[in-house]
Amino acid sequence: MTHRPSIFLRSLSTPLILILVLVAFLALATFMNSGPFNQVVIDGLVKVTLVVGLYVFIGNSGVLSFGHIGFTCLGAYATAWLTIPPLMKKMALPGLPEFILEAKLPYGLGIGFGALFAGAFALVVGKILMRLSGIAASIATFAMLAVINTVYSNWERVTGATSSVVGIPIVRVVWPYCLAAVVSIVIAHLYAISRSGLALRAARDEAIAASASGVDIGRERLIAFVISAVITGMGGALSAHSVGVVTPDTFYLNLTFICLSMLVVGGMNSLSGAVMGVVVLSVIIQVLRQFEKGVSLGGTVVSIPNGLQEIAIGIVMVVILIARPTGLTRNQEIVWQGWPFKRVSAATEP
Repeated sequence: MTHRPSIFLRSLSTPLILILVLVAFLALATFMNSGPFNQVVIDGLVKVTLVVGLYVFIGNSGVLSFGHIGFTCLGAYATAWLTIPPLMKKMALPGLPEFILEAKLPYGLGIGFGALFAGAFALVVGKILMRLSGIAASIATFAMLAVINTVYSNWERVTGATSSVVGIPIVRVVWPYCLAAVVSIVIAHLYAISRSGLALRAARDEAIAASASGVDIGRERLIAFVISAVITGMGGALSAHSVGVVTPDTFYLNLTFICLSMLVVGGMNSLSGAVMGVVVLSVIIQVLRQFEKGVSLGGTVVSIPNGLQEIAIGIVMVVILIARPTGLTRNQEIVWQGWPFKRVSAATEP
């Protein structure tokens, strides 16, 4: 009789480790009790939610999506419609249905409805897009993003067009954002170990063999597409409440580039890579922002031109991908090897 680790139970250590990392940031923000630092942590936690949402679809399906940030736009505007005071909505967004104009929900419910709205949209659109594969699917998702941005940038009576929609309740405390990031990690892990997640990864690695084994690839991609849309929609709603203002261009190419960079740098096929990519690039972005403002070194103020951070992120991404083509985590999950996961089950070797 020999003891060997349970693969299933050891896999549970991955979300636990990632959650502990987020809780550590929450504790640090509470200890620092600094408004600017809290906002940095909040931005990072929102990015974790968004990138984990991207991982659910991209990492499991192998289809690179350029359109998921469109779901953040849907989630952000949905929570704005439901949480802005009715009087302000009637003045700024008179084209909304009457029951939405009269609604004034708590921000928690607004975030929930924003996530569901994004998921419902993904279910409808995904029935068409998920029939595609490869580069055709990627281009189609980008087209979806462009359509969403165009509609929201021109539908003045409902979205305010390119004008900023203000009056969204601002949430400055860190714990709701940490809770949302934890929920997204748990959902992503549960999906990854589910039958649907395993089937989709099998189709990602060997599409012909998986299809011959009875896997409905289009159906499995649609499930992942909807789940990832719910998570990214929740991230968009959180983003709206973190600043209290939304505009369509906030959820377009720049955010798409940053979130995809975080996923690729960390390792796009692993949940650990999604979280670690956010942590690493967030630190780099904050350092670059400080240098844009000017940093005193030995009595000399050193600064870099505004906008250089995008170039620097691109260079970092190229360097990392040259050194590690599969990302910082090499597409592997972070797993705790010791107690209580080391000797959790007994089995007799054949």
